[in-house]
Amino acid sequence: MKTLSIIATVLIFCLLQAVPLKAQPLERMDPPNWWKDMHNPKVQILMKGNNIADYKLSVSDMQVLEEVIRVPNRNYLFVNLNIPKNYSPNQLILTLEHPEKEAISATFPLYERTNESEGKEGFSSKDVVYLLMPDRFANGNIDNDVVAGMREQTQRATPDGRHGGDLEGIRKHLDYFTNLGVTALWLNPVLENNMPAYSYHGYAITDYYAIDDHLGTLEEYNQLIDEAHEKGLKIIMDMVLNHCGLYHWWMGDLPTNDWVHQFPDYTPSNYRNMVKTDPYASKHDKRIMGTGWFDRTMPDLNQKQPLLANYLIQNTIWWIETSGIDGIRLDTQPYSSKEMVSEWARRIREAYPEFTIVGEAWVQRTAPTAYWQENTQPHADYNSHIQVITDFPMHFALAEAFNEKTTWTQGLARLYYVLAQDFVYPNAMNTLTFADNHDLSRIFTLLGEDLNKLKMAMGFLLTTRGIPMIYSGTEILQTGFEHDGHGQMRKDFPGGWAEDKVNFFNSQQRKGDVKEFHTYLSKLLNWRKDAKVIHKGRLTQFIPNEEQYVYFRHTEEACVMVILNNDSKAVSLYTEKFKECLANFSHGKDIITQELIEQLDKIQLSPKSIRIIELKP
Repeated sequence: MKTLSIIATVLIFCLLQAVPLKAQPLERMDPPNWWKDMHNPKVQILMKGNNIADYKLSVSDMQVLEEVIRVPNRNYLFVNLNIPKNYSPNQLILTLEHPEKEAISATFPLYERTNESEGKEGFSSKDVVYLLMPDRFANGNIDNDVVAGMREQTQRATPDGRHGGDLEGIRKHLDYFTNLGVTALWLNPVLENNMPAYSYHGYAITDYYAIDDHLGTLEEYNQLIDEAHEKGLKIIMDMVLNHCGLYHWWMGDLPTNDWVHQFPDYTPSNYRNMVKTDPYASKHDKRIMGTGWFDRTMPDLNQKQPLLANYLIQNTIWWIETSGIDGIRLDTQPYSSKEMVSEWARRIREAYPEFTIVGEAWVQRTAPTAYWQENTQPHADYNSHIQVITDFPMHFALAEAFNEKTTWTQGLARLYYVLAQDFVYPNAMNTLTFADNHDLSRIFTLLGEDLNKLKMAMGFLLTTRGIPMIYSGTEILQTGFEHDGHGQMRKDFPGGWAEDKVNFFNSQQRKGDVKEFHTYLSKLLNWRKDAKVIHKGRLTQFIPNEEQYVYFRHTEEACVMVILNNDSKAVSLYTEKFKECLANFSHGKDIITQELIEQLDKIQLSPKSIRIIELKP
């Protein structure tokens, strides 16, 4: 269907919403504050107001003012400041003067730093990440279910509506995560999504400097992070550079005409990530991939616009310094300008050397996935500066490996082949591995709701190389196909709402298969916390034979043997072929059953099972 151009569309939205420009000259100032003694002393302030460019700007200390940038839109000023090291004042006063109007002053606070990263560790293969969608996890504060001025209110009965989960709900259940055994929480975006519909997921941001009012406040976000840190949990913030929400505050009055990618008619991306690495890709396909909109409600930001690029980079630094987060998950990495993303990551890591960034590269094959990780060769012309990359090839292998008979390339061989291609990664340990996530069908559903298959899949995930991630609800056997709607695979966590009839936060209410799997996963996760051999050990794998796949994780001090049996019958596994890894060991212990294995020459395997054996001399 033919659609209106972006400019006409947003003008209509503004008229419908009755949002005229305010009369006062200063409406907002981004960022609202900064810090002294930052690695980069420069900061650029976006100032917006009615005809603000007609005013003369001065700063209380003119020595820090480098430049005032005026753009064709007279409602914006960009102010470049340079804050020298050991600067004393705790604030700057920015004054706007006009020959015919009253002068306006604004305070720009300069704080002492509290979140310097020296000695602070990001997340790594030592961690297990737990992904949760705040709106669907727990409703800790019913007072923010209805928020005046927000375009969408809570409608829990609607699968794709807001359900009322919030930051307070997460904070109240921090002990659940520590008891489960995970060590890091990845929250889907928590920034403002003031959209009229389908706003619960967080990926249509309408203000990059505001926590969504339905989720809570900045103070509550910082409290959550502080208390998580006290309990040994890291926090990963989900950030979106590629697009914003159609109702973002700037969409009715863009700072520059090239702030977003515009077309005469609505033009979506072709969603073909491969064109960014395809040596034979056409210019047309590359252009549509990089500039087409992600969705009708998500305008594509033009990160090649230098003022916008700097705005986004500073915003990320502001959130790191404000909140003390431990890492970032970058949404849709290949969709953005790769040059801008490289500079974004470089500046972040320059300021915070121990900080961790994981980029989402939804690519089906290993080689083009590796391209997006830092220091990948032979692509010496490009460096993303992003340490960790999502391992979608492993996800696709996991989703099929246990449903098929093992052949040369299928069944358990799928896992073998993914790992056999790790030579293309600069650091294969810096891959984020997962069985499912918020955009994919639930792994339990993909495995035919077979508990034994799920145990094998998650056991593999938590003992292979990389940084494992578990999607909230996997531990309680939640189900859902992606093609049935995202709301169906993003179900609420039972017990997160006062009216819930079942509370799976309470161990006494977990019954049957849910209890069995939750106990299994928790035992495995809590063992992994201290299993340095899994965190750092080398991986040696053997070609799958019949329906058995064996690999080892080993260091000079320790060795773990992992055996997957995808056969529907019990098997006696003779171990002569594994002697290069078993030679120094005489017995072992199964970390799940705690069974002592006195002889390693023959190991008994139950049907459709996994054994994880700590080897002993």
